[in-house]
Amino acid sequence: MEELTTSVRQQHKFSVGRLQKYLSVKSQTVSNNDTLTVRQYSAGQSNPTFLVQTPSDSYVLRKKPPGELLPGAHKVDREYRVQKALFSAGFPVPQPLLHCTDAEIIGTEFYLMEHVRGRIFRDLRLPGVSAAERAALYVAAVETLAKLHSLDLASLNLEGYGKGSGYCKRQVSTWTKQYTAAATRDIPAMNELSDWLMNNLPATDDEVTLVHGDFRLDNLIIHPREARVMAVLDWELSTTGQPLADLAYFLMPYYWPTSINITSTMGTGIPTVEDLISIYCRVRGIPSALPQLNFYLALSVFKMAGIAQGIYARHLLGNASAPNAAQFGQCVEPLAKVALQLAQRSDTGPAGDSLFLQTARGQAVLQQVKDFMRQYVLPAQEVSAKNRREMEAGLWNLFLPAVSGLSQLDYAYIAEETGRCLFAPEVFNCQAPDTGNMEVLHMFGSEEQKSKWLEPLLKGEIRSCFCMTEPDVASSDATNMECTLCRDEDNFVINGKKWWTSGAGNPQCKVAIVMCRRSSLSFHIHVQLICSRFPTILVFLCPLFLGSDAIHGGHFEVHFENVRVPTHNIILGEGRGFEIAQGRLGPGRLHHCMRAVGLAELALELLCQRAASRHTFGKKLYQHEVVAHWIAECRLMIEQTRLLTLHAARALDTQGSRAARKQIAMIKVAAARMACKVVDCAIQVYGGAGVSGDFPLAQMYSYVRTLRIADGPDEVHLSSIAHLELRDQLKKAQAKL
Repeated sequence: MEELTTSVRQQHKFSVGRLQKYLSVKSQTVSNNDTLTVRQYSAGQSNPTFLVQTPSDSYVLRKKPPGELLPGAHKVDREYRVQKALFSAGFPVPQPLLHCTDAEIIGTEFYLMEHVRGRIFRDLRLPGVSAAERAALYVAAVETLAKLHSLDLASLNLEGYGKGSGYCKRQVSTWTKQYTAAATRDIPAMNELSDWLMNNLPATDDEVTLVHGDFRLDNLIIHPREARVMAVLDWELSTTGQPLADLAYFLMPYYWPTSINITSTMGTGIPTVEDLISIYCRVRGIPSALPQLNFYLALSVFKMAGIAQGIYARHLLGNASAPNAAQFGQCVEPLAKVALQLAQRSDTGPAGDSLFLQTARGQAVLQQVKDFMRQYVLPAQEVSAKNRREMEAGLWNLFLPAVSGLSQLDYAYIAEETGRCLFAPEVFNCQAPDTGNMEVLHMFGSEEQKSKWLEPLLKGEIRSCFCMTEPDVASSDATNMECTLCRDEDNFVINGKKWWTSGAGNPQCKVAIVMCRRSSLSFHIHVQLICSRFPTILVFLCPLFLGSDAIHGGHFEVHFENVRVPTHNIILGEGRGFEIAQGRLGPGRLHHCMRAVGLAELALELLCQRAASRHTFGKKLYQHEVVAHWIAECRLMIEQTRLLTLHAARALDTQGSRAARKQIAMIKVAAARMACKVVDCAIQVYGGAGVSGDFPLAQMYSYVRTLRIADGPDEVHLSSIAHLELRDQLKKAQAKL
């Protein structure tokens, strides 16, 4: 990536002539006769940095910013000292050439170093390189950091460079003071975060190495052709102290929401946090278990928030180093909130249970979804078809692992969050029935079918429907299906009725997946794609959905009368329909169940709010024992169901849909029952208001009650569970013989 320089900005201009005269005396390579040109680097938010060129050589100059500075900041003398020691030890840094304390030369103290040619990546997704090289570059970076932390301070002659042990306490104190000195308004989250960090310092803080203090990928110069670090830049914040703080600072971008716009989300090929930690520990020769990593992550984000506040303060003073300094004022509060969430998270993961630990990417996307829900979705009364903020934020098609890079376990937590709002899944293009249809096309569709239907669905350009349930038969038994399919030369002809077809009335519905049986007596089931606007398809609105018609945009009865479709529209092949339907329903049921957990969480919140605000018979509702017991029972049921659902998600990830059938069947029953009970308790506490349109509880109940029928009634799943349990028990008994 090319280095970007601009003309020297007005507030940082200095006398090039005086600089040339000084260098001609102090440097053996610069003479008074040389033409000296100076340009300023666009990047760099702290000490202004300049490219100084003569006809034969290039140098880099780092100086203090002009004007009034925060106490203890911008110590270019420390940068010079540590780079000199590291260069002598063979560690990759630019060679420092001279240090000038005479402010008369260019207006501030400065130092000069060699110019190292190579690549600097400002975008942490590493565009323009292959996935393999991305992985190699991140590995090279974390290995370099581990080598830095392995250096002996005595051999570097840097003993006394920092204050040593007690680093974390000093860092919290330092950045609290820096933030306070630069603050332009009160941000409660920053105050709360500072207090939490000071009250939760690591029990042992006696490990001391040289630490960089700002170790990021964009502070590295990479070899032009190799995945090798040629130089580590920007040593302003270097000191001696706890090395895990440096590692956490490097890992910090994995946890940022994209809305902050300081950096980009991680891209394809970039190693996971777990992989980077493993590599770091291997190079250092230490155990891979890193206690209190969340503290160090929260401390790192707190420091970044303090830096952002300082940059914004310098912008207001007119001496900021970068043209986009004004934007950093909007970053402080979001960063503080991210740090608080990291601080309050258990070291074992978001759910506090190491059995169901999300990946770092899953945690980051979950946080982005939470931020997006809070900022855009929950306050909204309806979804605008023109709203594409979620696509721009990268929060699109999260349900599909091949597209999102998330596991089913990762997405389970995200589905729970979106379950708090009935239209939220549609905002992220994760709504039924389109998710299941997209999964079918992804897993079983031909390349032509994917191009024609899957790609537009993934882009949100069209919608779809799934036609399975029939009005004239008990559809819980698939062999009862009466919708027929017969071959007529190069076409299939479909005849039959379907109902409760969600999405069929959507104006953007351009494709239907239809479950049929052959016209003969055999019970082979076929799946056929058709255009839902074909003239011989009649679409009728079904009876109201428990008095409501808001779920999935309405439910419809669809009549197929001699509908002709080409044979190449069939998915996978004749007789494979039931197999495909089961593959479709596995992840879909899981997503429904986790959304039901999120819905139940919201219902319990509403219940508790009402119970705390209403009085009957001389006391608040929650003080009545029956209501208190409802609250306790609801919490028990939600936690039990969440764990059962996460277990099914992990089974789906590790064993596949077929092996996870029992777990999926169990959550299908448990989640719907639980959500029904929790919402029912909430309605009871709200009384008449609970069944009105003034609160969302009635609509929530109609949704979760239908889950006990949709995708198979509870009784069918109970029979499956019993069958699978008996099979497993018999296998155990045979194994003992």
